[in-house]
Amino acid sequence: MSQLNSISPIDGRYAVQTEPLVPYFSEFGLIRYRLKVEVEFLVALLKFIGKPLATATTTKLKRLVTDFDETQAQEIKDIEQTTRHDVKAVEYWIGKQLDGLKLGELKPWVHFGLTSEDVNNLAYGMMVTDAYRQVLWPEIKVVLQTISSLAYAEAETVMLARTHGQSASPTTFGKEMAVFEQRMRHHLIALQITKLPTAKYKLAGKLAGATGNYNAFAAAFPKLDWILFAKDFVHGLGLDHNVLTTQIENHDQLGLWCDALSRFNLVTIGFCQDIWRYISDGYLVQKAVKGEVGSSTMPHKVNPIDFENAEGNLQTANAGLRFLTEKLLISRLQRDLTDSTVQRNIGVYFAHMLMAMKSLQRGLGKVSVNRVTMLAEVEKHPEVLAEAIQTILRREGIQDAYDQLKDLSRGKPLTLKMIAKWVELLPVKAKVKQEILKLKPAAYIGLAPQMVEFCPKREILDLL
Repeated sequence: MSQLNSISPIDGRYAVQTEPLVPYFSEFGLIRYRLKVEVEFLVALLKFIGKPLATATTTKLKRLVTDFDETQAQEIKDIEQTTRHDVKAVEYWIGKQLDGLKLGELKPWVHFGLTSEDVNNLAYGMMVTDAYRQVLWPEIKVVLQTISSLAYAEAETVMLARTHGQSASPTTFGKEMAVFEQRMRHHLIALQITKLPTAKYKLAGKLAGATGNYNAFAAAFPKLDWILFAKDFVHGLGLDHNVLTTQIENHDQLGLWCDALSRFNLVTIGFCQDIWRYISDGYLVQKAVKGEVGSSTMPHKVNPIDFENAEGNLQTANAGLRFLTEKLLISRLQRDLTDSTVQRNIGVYFAHMLMAMKSLQRGLGKVSVNRVTMLAEVEKHPEVLAEAIQTILRREGIQDAYDQLKDLSRGKPLTLKMIAKWVELLPVKAKVKQEILKLKPAAYIGLAPQMVEFCPKREILDLL
């Protein structure tokens, strides 16, 4: 299909950006993951029941997956036109391949004891895990590393803080970047993936038949430990084993993933909005890109479009991820089909996140910190010293220190000269007066530079 005729911008306008997700979330990708489950199951099953395949035969079967192409995927789609069942179409296609390989005697063991959801839940589990690990996480990691680098580089760059939009005790730009990096990382921890079978944060999978009780398996081979078989098989696919299910895997872990991603996105939206404001205030300067147009009518404009695009894509992603968090945890009785069509859209939300990360990378690569403007803004607001002054006076036993500073500074323009004149009248020792008079807005940053140390350095930041 021409990108000009695509309904979704993911497959049209933004196709180049989202292309890395195609092998995972496309119809071809889903079919291939289903095929992988079926083939791996066939090999594992025969070994478990005492009919292990020769190495050469196993190799031939696994090549059905490694050599799978779009022509073969279309063959499966053609079969589906008759079966009206996507997983059964994969089973029938495998049967035809077995005939071609002169392995027709294996056909009865294909999809043996399985319900289609056994295949689908494992396919989706691998799909989401692989797409996150191999496509989305590397892009997120670049963003986190860039923010971490900013945190350390600008750890002492003084900046006026604003609470309720008003001037507040100064901070440093680096410390504020560290706050966002730490918050983003906090929500991503729920998506940690390790290679250990007992990993806490893996997506879960089930392999237990039509209602989750291993009915058909136990009927055919009552003396075999099917729960142990399922556990080993699911772990072998890189997923946690969920032993207590209905026909479907309960989606609780996937729901937690969607929720964690949406929370990460919310923090990142806040980051985009703050960076947008820093650009607006002149704290950050954008590099003008040759040939780029900021406005169709105002030639001078250099708009923060990358941060705006990132924000919009994250909001779009969250509309779906939040829905999935609620929807996937609900299924009528032992099975309904509402999750099937919903899960097909997971790739859409990953795609919007991917575009957001790429936009953030472009945006952060074009901004530089305007330390001069930041410093000048702080020095224009000596009223931020009111907090320090009243706190020192409290230390000296001045009971109404807060109210005195409130009368002096609240809602009024204040200068260092006015502060100095007021300090001279205070009933405190001369050394305390000198202590107060030495206070300068640009130096009143507390422990902000040291706090950046709590942000992982770029070279050690890794969640995998």
